[in-house]
Amino acid sequence: MNIIEIENLTQDYGHGRGVFDVSFVVKEGEVFGFLGPNGAGKSTTIRHIMGFSKPQKGLIKVFGLESFKNYYKILKDVGYLPGEIALPEGLTGWEFIDMMGKLRNSKDKERLNYLLDKFKLTPYGETKKMSLGDKRKLAIVTAFMNDPKLLILDEPTSGLDPVMQQTFIDFIKEEKARGKTILLSSHIFNEVEATCDRISIIKDGRIVSTFNASDIKHNENKVFEITFKTIKELKEFSKDLPKWNDKIDKLKNIYLKNINEENLVVTVAVNDKDIDKLIDRISKFNITSFIQNKFTLEDYFMGFYKEDKNFGGTF
Repeated sequence: MNIIEIENLTQDYGHGRGVFDVSFVVKEGEVFGFLGPNGAGKSTTIRHIMGFSKPQKGLIKVFGLESFKNYYKILKDVGYLPGEIALPEGLTGWEFIDMMGKLRNSKDKERLNYLLDKFKLTPYGETKKMSLGDKRKLAIVTAFMNDPKLLILDEPTSGLDPVMQQTFIDFIKEEKARGKTILLSSHIFNEVEATCDRISIIKDGRIVSTFNASDIKHNENKVFEITFKTIKELKEFSKDLPKWNDKIDKLKNIYLKNINEENLVVTVAVNDKDIDKLIDRISKFNITSFIQNKFTLEDYFMGFYKEDKNFGGTF
């Protein structure tokens, strides 16, 4: 069952700003990563999912209901964590929690205390005087305290220290194990890689790739750094090797990614089934090191943002 459905969402603000023909679904019980840099269109998409904005084009459904027309029905089952935290002034943390509890009809004190303890938050002070980290933790607690079916999280760990970021990642894993559906919008690779089942990458307001997170971990394409003893051997090895580019979907040979003549290092890409070809080729030369680079989500993502688009194709 699809909990969130987005079909051809378009909101054009002019001058290339906005989102354009964005389509993806979030299935029940999965953690879906929405990955992109600031300004790529993540928050705009989320505002439409929440029903805060009406799209110029396209259809957005949450729980099978059109979000803009039914936002008041949807919100009771959604925990929303905005990217920018704007807490009301004149309230203490406890007063804000009490206000949100009444709005969400949340009466589970055990759940609330668990969250306060989990995120090490003592909400006695005024919200205006809270640190950015405490404001973020307060927003997390109020988003999760009524135990909603769907969590929509926009840059959830922004402002948290590294220890608390890991606490949040562990918490998301717990919620996933409990069967919660989560949309996690982020630009932090380890956060997405550690928690998500599927991922969409957004660039300049357009979805450029949607894939299973496991495809990254089990990618058949490998990258090796080879250091040669002499510049002559480096050039001889590299001669006639085809260059890697984003149009290559499956490796069928040894491909040249980068040459660093100063350090005598050549970086090549090769598919698992062709590693023997690589070994055979380098055996003819004197090399000082042969290192495999682990392929990561960041490598794949940067393929869409670096000029050479290394590994920016499909799986």
